[in-house]
Amino acid sequence: MILKSNYKNSLFIAVLCVSLLGFSQNNRKEKNIIKAVDKHTENAIELIKKTVNINSGTMNFEGVKEVGKLYQKELDKLGFKTELTNGDAYGRAGHLIATRKGKKGPKFLMIGHLDTVFELDSPFQDYTMLNDSIMKGPGVADMKGGDVIIILAMQALHDAGLLDDMSIEIVMTGDEEKSGDPLELSKKALIDAAKRADIALGFENGDNNPKTIVVSRRGSADWQLKVTGNPAHSSQIFTDAIGSGAIYETSRILNEFYVQLAKEKDLTFNPGFIIGGTTLQPDEDGTGGHAFGKSNVVSQEAIVRGDLRAVSLDQLIKAKATMKKIVSENYPKTKAELTFSAGAYPPLTKTDGNVKLLEYYNTVSEDLGFGSVTAVNPRNAGAADISFTSEYVDMAIDGLGLTGGGDDHTINETGDLNTVATQAKITAVLMYRLVNSKLK
Repeated sequence: MILKSNYKNSLFIAVLCVSLLGFSQNNRKEKNIIKAVDKHTENAIELIKKTVNINSGTMNFEGVKEVGKLYQKELDKLGFKTELTNGDAYGRAGHLIATRKGKKGPKFLMIGHLDTVFELDSPFQDYTMLNDSIMKGPGVADMKGGDVIIILAMQALHDAGLLDDMSIEIVMTGDEEKSGDPLELSKKALIDAAKRADIALGFENGDNNPKTIVVSRRGSADWQLKVTGNPAHSSQIFTDAIGSGAIYETSRILNEFYVQLAKEKDLTFNPGFIIGGTTLQPDEDGTGGHAFGKSNVVSQEAIVRGDLRAVSLDQLIKAKATMKKIVSENYPKTKAELTFSAGAYPPLTKTDGNVKLLEYYNTVSEDLGFGSVTAVNPRNAGAADISFTSEYVDMAIDGLGLTGGGDDHTINETGDLNTVATQAKITAVLMYRLVNSKLK
């Protein structure tokens, strides 16, 4: 952990506890925030509709940039210094970055993304209203609704005369759904912002339940297993000279993965693809291939590809070590190699700071009359950009975006527009309280 300011240590978390509970909706400035959100909610919903109807599939660079320009225009009005970056170095459209520098309180990082999973060839291109509040549309929940909630919260703080006090950096990436390569360049702007921040707020939609917030997310890493054996007539299998063959060794390894790791809480390891035989021709994109073999020939090669998801960096390191040890204990006359992809999403590790920030968020929600909020089960929250902040900030939560819908990444994706104002109010009041706490 890199300490960058007086807020970047455990004292910051402890002293906030002293005063945050003393605020309530009766606070005049908080009332001004609420009124400002209500005033601008209709325009915010129109902005969601407008941007949902712009295709911004990750590989549609022009569409991603067009959405970024619309959000940039709104943030420019609020006095942010904005930039649409160039993503040529990592093969993507680039990111929207907006900053304001204040003199009070912690430094905030607010995270969104401009892209969706729906490319130009998708049949899902426009929104429809299923009723007066449920919108069905590409990226409405994941995550154009969340992006607009960021803007609406900033508008409310601006109207209430509170934005000037705050140090805020907003990063809306252009490649969350399909990261650019190399990842260290794709996520550099986000990681650099995290190094400057004290608190990270992510506006993905969590598990689509407005009563939950994400304090931990599982990371995701791809892995590949290559196994080789001695080819021979099947009558010679298990002899000292020939051994067990590639397929038996592959089955041993996968079974041991299951036996030794399947009971680890919140850890998953999925072999999603396998081919084996005498000779292999795997496709370059890693999603298929061809194998040649005969029932009377001992298999010479096998390839398995899968992913590994862990809830903490420690769990990830231990799981990788266990898998590699299993791979090294080969059946006779076989060899195996396990490799993990470099382009991996780290886990957002559950920390005391994250849990405390959820407590603050819950207090605000209850004070504003929206009820209690609890933590999302990490098995129900996939990898997201906020995970790249995990090594650098003391406090981070995600799932603050548009919620109440479902079926993300499908042509049935929906979002509940009634949650736009609710999420913006909680976010803005939370930030106000964090900045203006009477620390002792």
